[in-house]
Amino acid sequence: MKKNIIRGLALIIIIGLIVGVMLKPNIDRFLMVSSLFTGAEQYDNFPRSAELFPHSTMPAAANPQKFPQAARLQLPPSFSHQGQTYETQAFLETTDTAALLVLKNGEIIYENYWLTGGPNVNWLSMSVAKSFVSATLGIAVDEGFVKSIEQPITDYVPSLAGSAYDGVRIKDILQMSSGARWNEDYSDPDSDVMRFAEIFALGGSLNEFTATLQRQRPPGTFNQYNSADTQALAMLISQATGRSLTDYMTEKLWLPMGPENDAYWMLDAEGVEMAFGGLNATARDYAKLGELFRLKGRRDGRQIVPEAWVHASITPDAPHLMAGNNPNSDYPMGYGLQWWVPEGTEGEFSAIGVYNQFIFVNPTRNTVIVKLSANNAYATDEEIAGDSELATFSLFRAMNKTIQ
Repeated sequence: MKKNIIRGLALIIIIGLIVGVMLKPNIDRFLMVSSLFTGAEQYDNFPRSAELFPHSTMPAAANPQKFPQAARLQLPPSFSHQGQTYETQAFLETTDTAALLVLKNGEIIYENYWLTGGPNVNWLSMSVAKSFVSATLGIAVDEGFVKSIEQPITDYVPSLAGSAYDGVRIKDILQMSSGARWNEDYSDPDSDVMRFAEIFALGGSLNEFTATLQRQRPPGTFNQYNSADTQALAMLISQATGRSLTDYMTEKLWLPMGPENDAYWMLDAEGVEMAFGGLNATARDYAKLGELFRLKGRRDGRQIVPEAWVHASITPDAPHLMAGNNPNSDYPMGYGLQWWVPEGTEGEFSAIGVYNQFIFVNPTRNTVIVKLSANNAYATDEEIAGDSELATFSLFRAMNKTIQ
């Protein structure tokens, strides 16, 4: 009898261990997602998203583009933002910076890593991914899979009929002006974007969630940042090309850029990419998109992204998209086709992701700056979070002024 009890307990323990091992990835995934925007440190999580989540792979190129090394840039010891002086190193530490990379004329003039970052470390892009999706759509338009961005998206994605996107121009969705009712407040656990993110912790379909949104205002009249808009664009790419976002982007954009490392797309329970923020890549490979756009879509004489698409991507072309104190926009920066366009005289534009991820391009000075971070203060206070992005732009401009 005693032996049977011992055997039974041993069996229970073994089964428990097996179940624990099987469920551990789900538990770790839930713990990461539930810790976002709480003030918890994330620099251990962001480089290992591919370990925690289902993912697809975009492979490194057989002959990657390797930026040459040039003279080293000395960072300015301090910079000014809105009348306040910031110590550069302290700011980088405060925003949990893991990577800072600067290109001038396609050469690396500064590269440094902290915390868990490194030259071969993949980092979660957050909304920097949106600019990759836009570039991929530009290629699909050029190839004729999408006839015109003046068309309604439901011409290609019938599953969006009856939703906020029914009959909405593709261009309005690209410009974050879909008119869909949406709350992108990361500090509100009940906001749409947080419910969107919960799909990765608890399972579900990103595309089905996108199709549930309802209209709030007429499309093309108000610039309201909406991550579901980018998910709708990924649905468009997949439906129009008949291929997954990973597959089409790998062939048409990723490999032609000459990536040095594999990259990963986080997937939902149905194997669909988290198009609004689930790309994981290295700083050098993120920089390749910035350099490609600095060169108007060309690399080594080959036009990868159509030049007209690059121009449209970084050019606000309607009143509600203009930078500044704009009553028809929810942010002081201008907006193009999934790229941010700040006020200024040097033609700057940027991909931006929460927790302070950046691909910042200054075509006047021929520079590209990548900053990857895990700013644990992000969204614990919405005003502070927004200001940290604008302060980072001030740092980038101070850096550019020191570059010869």
